[in-house]
Amino acid sequence: MRQENRRTVRDLRRTNRSRTLRHLYFEGPLSRQELVPATGLSSASVSNVTAELLGEGLLEEAGSAESEGGRPRTLLRVAPGAGTLIGVDVGETRVRVELFNLALEEHARAEYPLRDGGHPVAHVVRLIADGLAAVRESAARSKPPALSGPMLGVGVGVPGIVDRGAAGGAVVHGQTVGWDAVPLEALLRTEAELPEEVPLLVSNGAKTLGQAEMWFGAGRGARDAVVALLGSGVGAGVITEGGAYGPGFRGAAEWGHTTLRAGGRACRCGAAGCLEAYVGAAAVLERWREAGGRPEGDQEAGLAQLLAARDAAAEAVLAETAEHLGAGIANLVNLFSPERIVLAGWAGLLLGARLLPAVREAARARALAHPAGRTAIELGRLGPDAVTVGAATLPLARFLAAGGRPVGSPGHGSPPRGSGAAHAV
Repeated sequence: MRQENRRTVRDLRRTNRSRTLRHLYFEGPLSRQELVPATGLSSASVSNVTAELLGEGLLEEAGSAESEGGRPRTLLRVAPGAGTLIGVDVGETRVRVELFNLALEEHARAEYPLRDGGHPVAHVVRLIADGLAAVRESAARSKPPALSGPMLGVGVGVPGIVDRGAAGGAVVHGQTVGWDAVPLEALLRTEAELPEEVPLLVSNGAKTLGQAEMWFGAGRGARDAVVALLGSGVGAGVITEGGAYGPGFRGAAEWGHTTLRAGGRACRCGAAGCLEAYVGAAAVLERWREAGGRPEGDQEAGLAQLLAARDAAAEAVLAETAEHLGAGIANLVNLFSPERIVLAGWAGLLLGARLLPAVREAARARALAHPAGRTAIELGRLGPDAVTVGAATLPLARFLAAGGRPVGSPGHGSPPRGSGAAHAV
């Protein structure tokens, strides 16, 4: 019974620490007095928790605010230098690794192209390991005070389906890049020599992008949203019954491989008529070539040329792309009835800046009237690097859910279900 009571007290302390850290992270700076109604904790609990977090260096004072008829109230915030996070984006054309402080301010970056879209597993794992070493060495050389905190974890966004049920950690099924049950977590731990105490969390790239946009971008404040990722490939992150920063159901939908046209264009997944075969960057450029266009350079340069062309062939390809994308978005509206659909990813941002009005019109023409009436279709706000930011939120979410306790420390325990730690999708 005593042991059970000790666990209960420990869990309560962790919950109080987590609640305080979350509010200060997403809503801070806040005074202790403001934290009482925000967290639902008593004044004594807030005082104890904040004193503990200040003593550990997880919080810092951030000025003061005037109070009515009393002394100014000291404001608190989560200390940006309390830890570092690494986000990795295994994209279609490159591997990007970024190191952030706890405020998700970038301090180092390494980027490696993937020639001809090739994704040999050993090569990609080596690039990630090289990137992890490069950004950590860069941070160590510069030694700014903001990077004095411990490594809180590494998050990796990948194409495909992630299964965390295997004994050795996350396994990736990425059919479009030729990955069949790749034990990525185990391979990365070995290649990068990551200690077991450093969290390594792997998730679908569209899902990590969705979390980033929900926390910091165009999805913020929505309870139900779909964040659509358009790059060479196409995917979507689905969030239902979420909150400003609390998790609801977060799933990664293989939206790009839903059928748009039976017997249509061949898709690289092996099927025919997939949405990706019409609106993915590679597919859009291929349709432009068929219409007489001559894109040069990489896919990003090619899309920029298409948007600048302004001739009849280019305009026809863009108009058709808007129709196809609108039809795909209408399917999301009818399936999930979200408050928002966020069009993101580097290709989504490039095309969306020009095509968004036509995409909205095409979606509303095909979606059911009632769900379409409650759905706003917007562009992402975090730019083309959002997958790395989202990947870094995986260990960040785990850290906040654990009340700032390092993994394996006394009182840490397991993160609450739905805390944002990677799971099978």
